[in-house]
Amino acid sequence: MRTPGKWWRHKTTPEKVESYTRWSFHFFAVMEFFSVGITSVAPLGPRLGAAAMLVVAVHAALCFVTVSRAVDWTRGRRPQPTGLMWTLAAVTAAIAAAAIGLAELGPDRESVDTAAGGVFGVILIFGPGIIALGVRSRRRAFGIAGGFAAGAWIVAFSLGASVLTALFTALIVLIGGVFIAFTAVFSVWLLNSVYELDEAREARARLAVAEERLRFGRDLHDVMGRNLAVIALKSELAVQLAQRGRPEAVTQMVEVQRLAQESQREVREVVRGYREADLGSELAGAQGVLAAAGIDCTVGGATAAGLPTAVQSALGWVVREAATNVLRHGDARRCEVRLQVLEGRVVLSVENDGVSEAGTESKAGPAGSGLAGLRERLAEIDGTLEAGPAGQGLFRLTAEIPLPSRSGPSGVVPAAVAARAVSEVTP
Repeated sequence: MRTPGKWWRHKTTPEKVESYTRWSFHFFAVMEFFSVGITSVAPLGPRLGAAAMLVVAVHAALCFVTVSRAVDWTRGRRPQPTGLMWTLAAVTAAIAAAAIGLAELGPDRESVDTAAGGVFGVILIFGPGIIALGVRSRRRAFGIAGGFAAGAWIVAFSLGASVLTALFTALIVLIGGVFIAFTAVFSVWLLNSVYELDEAREARARLAVAEERLRFGRDLHDVMGRNLAVIALKSELAVQLAQRGRPEAVTQMVEVQRLAQESQREVREVVRGYREADLGSELAGAQGVLAAAGIDCTVGGATAAGLPTAVQSALGWVVREAATNVLRHGDARRCEVRLQVLEGRVVLSVENDGVSEAGTESKAGPAGSGLAGLRERLAEIDGTLEAGPAGQGLFRLTAEIPLPSRSGPSGVVPAAVAARAVSEVTP
């Protein structure tokens, strides 16, 4: 069972803003009931007070439902609650007219006038403000508050209030209604802006990944395009020569074989260049992509300068896969990458939060092939990989690679590993 704190932490930033907006206006309905609904019982008496409390409770319930439907409509989840808004407007006008009528024509007691005036003011201020949540135009939102203020003046003047008193009452209703309407308009604008910013960050992260794929695809096209065209032409020529019984067909096929072997070598060089990217660049790239997705990513520890090429290549793949997992799984808000160069080995750890039990299973379970692929790559250079939950909703991935001795090989990525990379990135 989730605690309230976990429920809140697992929400994204736009979802948190939406919840805050929704419950802020729900609180207006609750405050309306407790401020004038319950407090009307004592001054109005048991029967009249209970009736007033019930009427205010109905209005508060309508406000509560209207807020939920209006916010959902703002986010495009349901149609505009036009009927509900008209119902709320009619109930608001009826309660306000009844309250001012009670003040003017009811029992001649100061407490009755105070209670009726409180119901009148609060209802006419909160009602139009909440209705403003369900309209798109700002002018219309403020016009609703102005319309209710004009109606308050007409009703008050019609029931015997002086022109000045009716005007003062309408002014109070106008100021309060415009304030709540402005709050509603600003809240809707802020909510939509936060969602748009979040979508822009996701689009930026997707574009960064797409740009890298395009770069790699362009490199492969430049390398393979010309060679494959020449191979196709020479193969066709060899077929025609062979059909005529010409010995030159053998020469052409030898040339085709040479071009195929050269193409293999060039592809391996492209893949090696892709795999042997500087670890520092990979760390900076991962930090930028995660930041674009709204995740606070910090990189600490030792620098990647001076590490063997093979070690940097392998750890670069670890960083890429870890950043992909952070983006795809869970709802991370923070990610910490730490590189340590110890005696005879180098350790890279990536830790992020926002991981539920299901998210942990999707990362570490058998369904995912990313971590299994990383383990195979690290095994090529005697490295190890550990990944799993680290408590408190954290997930930690740790790669450890032994540093080669100075007398050992300089460390070039094996051809088998490069070939595997080609098979993964090409259809």
